[in-house]
Amino acid sequence: MLVTRDQSRVKEYLRYLKKEIDLVAETVNPNRMVTQLHWGGGTPTHLLPDDIRDIAAYIRSKFRFDPDAEVSVEVDPRELTQQHLGTLRHAGFNRISLGLQDFNEKVQKAVNRLQTKEMALQVFKWVEALGFESVNVDLIYGLPFQSVATFEETLRETVRLAPERIAVFNYAHVPWLKPHQRMILEEDLPGPDEKLALLKMTIEFLTAHGYEYIGMDHFARPDDELAVARREKTLYRNFQGYSTHAGADLYGLGVSAIGHFGSVYAQNAKTLPEYFAALEGGELPTCAGYRMNADDRIRHHVIMTLMCDLELDTASVSSRFDIDFDQYFKDALSRLDEFIRDGVAERTPGRIRINEQGRLVIRTIAMCFDAYLDSTKNGPPIFSRTV
Repeated sequence: MLVTRDQSRVKEYLRYLKKEIDLVAETVNPNRMVTQLHWGGGTPTHLLPDDIRDIAAYIRSKFRFDPDAEVSVEVDPRELTQQHLGTLRHAGFNRISLGLQDFNEKVQKAVNRLQTKEMALQVFKWVEALGFESVNVDLIYGLPFQSVATFEETLRETVRLAPERIAVFNYAHVPWLKPHQRMILEEDLPGPDEKLALLKMTIEFLTAHGYEYIGMDHFARPDDELAVARREKTLYRNFQGYSTHAGADLYGLGVSAIGHFGSVYAQNAKTLPEYFAALEGGELPTCAGYRMNADDRIRHHVIMTLMCDLELDTASVSSRFDIDFDQYFKDALSRLDEFIRDGVAERTPGRIRINEQGRLVIRTIAMCFDAYLDSTKNGPPIFSRTV
């Protein structure tokens, strides 16, 4: 979704989005069921309620939906109205993801995102009245002027709202990729030690207040599907986050959207002119794609298992992919030794296990098995720091 006040541009974009929906629907077996639908980016509620109603109905007219489908939407509390939420609920949305980031006013001013606690409380009242099944709150640690004390107060206010899920994301300062971040001074950001302290406090605070740590910055109530899946070791993770729907294909719709189906990743055009031109010509607006090779599939399985289960049966990997795990991952295991020496991971015959402290750096541990994370030699780093 794109943010604009110009309704004529919105109408034009939605018209082309429908063209893409038509093309994708033609490629999908009509008997396949949609088990999850997600409108992301925080901007869907910048649409007028009539536009929300129209595009939601159009999607449902083109695909078959499972009666128990998880239908979620990201919302921005700053301009959200009860009419927006009512329209979404009537259109079949049953989950809300609310972007709050931080309640501290100084932090909010630094990132140009002013919103009050009263706004969030009002959204929760509307959500409850409309009968949404679940609310997720997105927070961010590592923002300018954050401290352990100030962020603990944000967590306290969030827990008072009692959402089913809480995601606490690591702020990625990449001004060379996101020009709007140039307004944020690097000297105002907490350093690596402070960020690690923020994450440690977050895990301790939320688990002490009844939330289970799912992993990779996500928390859920014990009765939530994610928490249940984690305990039963059926949790799955894709590039959008944790999920209980393992093996489902993901079709991305809209400018710059990314899809994943089978062993293929595909990304749409990143600019409106390119997106419009492809669809005008009757073609899908794909601008980049990648087909996973055999090595990718092995590493994908290993990394996802570690991130979801915090342990790995290396013998089962050897059997599943017909490899000698220790030999195949000789270099990765050499890198893992550093974490074993630090006491955050353990390796026994046939098994790797991440301990409680290791959960703080699970991203970095998983990177040991990633073949693509070579340090860049020229120019700024492509990826953000993990801590």
